[in-house]
Amino acid sequence: MAKLTTQQEVILVQGTGFTSRQYCEKTPPPNNNNYLSQNEKLKQACWNGMLKDMMPELFFMFTPDVKLYLWQMRECEKLLTLEMSEEPTELDYYASIDPYCFMEIQEYN
Repeated sequence: MAKLTTQQEVILVQGTGFTSRQYCEKTPPPNNNNYLSQNEKLKQACWNGMLKDMMPELFFMFTPDVKLYLWQMRECEKLLTLEMSEEPTELDYYASIDPYCFMEIQEYN
């Protein structure tokens, strides 16, 4: 029997009030990151594992033993797409919420 893995996609729209707020780092960075743009700071916060602190409602549906890791981040013109799962898995483009994924597949139908 194949093991079921949990996979989750999150899309953040850049330039909104949520993405332009300030984030408090868990540990201060070794170098001064004041030169980073707001979008770069958001990406850095996501890579540093702060998504669960920024949006805890995304993780309410999972049991405590499920650990989701950020495996891929795609940046589009105004979107930031995050792919999280327990282990690296291939994204199902038919079930994806990323408009750049499912719109590409719709062209072929």
